[in-house]
Amino acid sequence: MDPLSPPESGAAASPVDRVEFETLISDTSAHLIQAQPDELKAVIETALGRFRTFFRAGRCALLTVSADRQVVKVFAASYAPGIPQVSAEVNLAALFPWSTRKLVVEVSATGTRRLADLPPEAAVDRASWEALSTKSSLMVPLVTASAVSHLIVMASVTEEREWPVEYVPRLRVLGEMMVAAVHRQQAFDAVRASEAHLREQTTRLAAAVEAAELGFSEWVVGDGPLFLDARLRDLLGIGPEDEPQAYDVWLSRTAATDRDQLRELCRQLEVGEIERAAAEYRYDHPLRGRIWFRHTARRAHTDLATGPGAKVISAVQDITDRRGREEALQQAHEEVKRLRDRLERENVYLRKEVAHGAGSDLVIGRSPAIVHALELATQVGNTDATVLLLGETGTGKERFASFIHQASARRGHHMVRVNCSAIPTALIESELFGREKGAFTGALSRQIGRFELAHGSTLFLDEIGDLPIDVQVKLLRVLQERTIERLGNPRPIDVDVRIIAATNGNLEAAVRAGTFRSDLYYRLNVFPIVVPALRERREDIPVLVETLVEELGALMRKRFDSVERASIEALMRYDWPGNVRELRNVLERAMILASGPTLSVAPPHAASTAPAAARASTVSRDMRDVEREHILRVLEAANWKVRGVNGAAAVLGLKPTTLEARIARLGIRRPDRRA
Repeated sequence: MDPLSPPESGAAASPVDRVEFETLISDTSAHLIQAQPDELKAVIETALGRFRTFFRAGRCALLTVSADRQVVKVFAASYAPGIPQVSAEVNLAALFPWSTRKLVVEVSATGTRRLADLPPEAAVDRASWEALSTKSSLMVPLVTASAVSHLIVMASVTEEREWPVEYVPRLRVLGEMMVAAVHRQQAFDAVRASEAHLREQTTRLAAAVEAAELGFSEWVVGDGPLFLDARLRDLLGIGPEDEPQAYDVWLSRTAATDRDQLRELCRQLEVGEIERAAAEYRYDHPLRGRIWFRHTARRAHTDLATGPGAKVISAVQDITDRRGREEALQQAHEEVKRLRDRLERENVYLRKEVAHGAGSDLVIGRSPAIVHALELATQVGNTDATVLLLGETGTGKERFASFIHQASARRGHHMVRVNCSAIPTALIESELFGREKGAFTGALSRQIGRFELAHGSTLFLDEIGDLPIDVQVKLLRVLQERTIERLGNPRPIDVDVRIIAATNGNLEAAVRAGTFRSDLYYRLNVFPIVVPALRERREDIPVLVETLVEELGALMRKRFDSVERASIEALMRYDWPGNVRELRNVLERAMILASGPTLSVAPPHAASTAPAAARASTVSRDMRDVEREHILRVLEAANWKVRGVNGAAAVLGLKPTTLEARIARLGIRRPDRRA
């Protein structure tokens, strides 16, 4: 028999029952309408209790169904005394899958007279009912917006029974009234939450405006008037007498360089070219002087008394302190960048110095000539006087410069070295004085020059005679004014640099020839020191050989117990046109070829071992002829190869460019090979 029985089946309600049922529905409806939001759930539970009593059921509940129809939970319920309650956290869809499908998917009221009548596919439901001590049940789906959102469930726990079908529609009405009341409560809660959120947001906004010290203005597009709040009037310094012309006063006090920007921003907002804009500009306050504003504006469409229109709403903030901090930070960044650039250049320079073995500042020798030169260097070292080192190539002028620097108060900084003949003419100016990015084609980044790098230290200018005339003029200005200008930037930069210059040429002759400025020569020739040639201090050759062999041996990982006495004597008889540099190269070649513990060294040319009379005649000859003859012999031995490992420049210990310049100066020509 169908558990939802029609009246003629014997389970029809009596007239008294029907009247009582209708009275319950009427009372429940009135209570639901009158219930306050925070009382609603208690009213629903009371109503469920009255209907449970009417049906003599053990449980009566209103269940909620999730939107995806996967979760069914108890919203409110009434239980007879002693009946176990069902937790609101339990998902009933998992306990009653067959019933859930019938109710939620098929939207069909389901009545179970006895558990034995359930179909086999409802085995899970049967087990769940048994666990809840249920004999029979009645479940009615409630539809909201074309989907089942709630269920009314009635359960008998003491007896099996039939459920009169005529009550089902009225139970559905009852459930729909409850659901409507629940929705009202949810809407009320949402409104209350929204109001609380709005109050919180309003409070936060007011606090933010207060903290940001914003001033607001508003004007109607087309005809005004301009409205300024009290804070903005204070920011602008506009009194009551200025309010009628507030906009004109505002513009007139804006800095002249920024006024057009503000005027254009307002125009674009008025005509609707843009909807929002922001700008930062300077403003001359009548009491505070020059200050900075950040101005943010937005065009808003609104309803006016005359019809639809638009307003422009602006917020103005005083950012003077922030701009001041930004400018200070920018200056700090520029200073940090300048120092970083200098450190990077110093690091690069020091790596080059280490690679070229320029770390040692020791001047070796005990001869009267070298002792006299060192005495002069010691005397001038303690001063900031400009020093001019004179001497042949390879005599050690750079080591003398280091000696003078170490004897000065500037020794805490690294001495900076520049070989004027080794830098292309087109780049020498930027190397010395620096350049800005884009100062000339190929200048892809900013570069500080050697003068800036040597600030507070010593700058050694080797081969000063090869400096171009136009750079000589700028060098003279630096020596006189102690300032430089980077290429591409006319702003002068103060430098504190001590100059030590060196040359192996005759600067006086260069002045007479017009290739060297006389005023620069006199400015450099404050304290000249002649570094003696090696042939003028032959007694220093043994100690030089000993020191150089030890130094080179450490680099080559070779050790020699001694140097042949005959070799030392032969080296002392040689005239050394390449001086100490040539001696070093001769020793290095001999050490590479040597295999025993005793080093044997031969002078570069057989003429070195000629009789004393022949050597005397060689010494008495003009030094230019001696130099020409020696270079010619080395070129012939190197098959006229200048550059490379076995070239004449490497043998003489000269840079290829220096040797080529001397070949041209001495008029050396390669003979015609065909002849």
